[in-house]
Amino acid sequence: MISAVGFFSLLLIGVPVAFVLGLTTLIFVFSTGNIGIMQSLPSKMFNGLQNYGLVAIPMFILLGEIMNHGGITARLIDFSKTILGHFRGGLAYVNVAGNMFLASIVGSANAQTAIMGKIMVPAMEKEGYNKEFSTALTAASSIMGPLIPPSMPFIIYGVTAGVSIGSLFLAGIIPGIMFATCFGLFLYIMGKKRNFPKSERVPLSLVLKSVIHVIPSLCIPLLIMVGITSGAFTATESAAIAVFLAFLIGMFLYRDLSLKVIPGILLRTVLTSATVTFLLATSSIFGWVLNFQKIPQLITNAFLYLADNIWVFLLLVNILLIVVGMFLEGVAALILLPPILLPVSAQFGVDPVHLGVIMVINLTLGLLTPPVGTVLFIASSITNIKIEKLITSLVPFLILSFLILLIITYVPWTSMAIPNLFSLK
Repeated sequence: MISAVGFFSLLLIGVPVAFVLGLTTLIFVFSTGNIGIMQSLPSKMFNGLQNYGLVAIPMFILLGEIMNHGGITARLIDFSKTILGHFRGGLAYVNVAGNMFLASIVGSANAQTAIMGKIMVPAMEKEGYNKEFSTALTAASSIMGPLIPPSMPFIIYGVTAGVSIGSLFLAGIIPGIMFATCFGLFLYIMGKKRNFPKSERVPLSLVLKSVIHVIPSLCIPLLIMVGITSGAFTATESAAIAVFLAFLIGMFLYRDLSLKVIPGILLRTVLTSATVTFLLATSSIFGWVLNFQKIPQLITNAFLYLADNIWVFLLLVNILLIVVGMFLEGVAALILLPPILLPVSAQFGVDPVHLGVIMVINLTLGLLTPPVGTVLFIASSITNIKIEKLITSLVPFLILSFLILLIITYVPWTSMAIPNLFSLK
């Protein structure tokens, strides 16, 4: 009880989640008088990081940094403008398409919102779009970040749940496309209703030039997926190969990447990786506390008592994840919840890969909802819009997102078709 009070109190006063997990563990140790446990905590933290799959995290972070500084991100967005800009509401479509391309580079909703908020919102506002709508669209489109490979949340879930990271990467493709398609249809309806502006059609010569320029950029996510599906290399190995290819393209083909920015890139990669690693370490000892208190068993029994079939179980899982996502950082939730949900989901016949997709979507939507929604606050700070106005503009996108989530939840084919096709389950 004291540990629970300490946990929620620390969260409410804004202590970073990694420290909350570590401090809650210490509160439990001292409140129970099991001081001898302190000797084993360092080894438990270290053991929580001994997984080969975790090597992919710093590699994909480094990949995103190199692609951003190497001109690859900019060319993908320019390509979207060239192809879609002349349609009514063209820049709105570009926002969605740009987020989709960026998802194959960054794999993080927070990072995508920061990048696209600086690029697309001012451009859309200049062409006459409502600023609140532009910001809401940018934030909502970031949902695709953790779905389209490579994806840091999928890597963390895969490591925690003991599930193939390659399978999870493939499982996120169709859901990511579903979000992009549904957002596009919604924008088409809104464009007709609000008479969105459109740009002049780009000459064919410029279209061809843009296509030629973007081909090397598209080769990187293509290499990752072809390598994984063919079995040529693992998801972790694909990250290292993609980093090498991105470096060559940025340095020697596009020539936007210079040696002087490399130290900064490496420093940011180390800092981001260290943050995630520290969270993983503290989550491992917090998970030990949960197991010691038999929390997973209690939650499992509660699910089995309340749910008499898979439909009710999946509904309860979504409700739980939405609530958790509103208060707890996604990475921490992806470390803590799989050991709790996997045993009971297995009893209902839910594939762990499908469960991973459901978890990632729910927890990503949590980034768009108060009180802890980081995407919400990032978008608000970048575009200088009040949170209240941004939330109001986000409501239609959230409703649409929850409907898509329900389809993905109750139609497993949407996430399992591609992994099953390549026998990577």
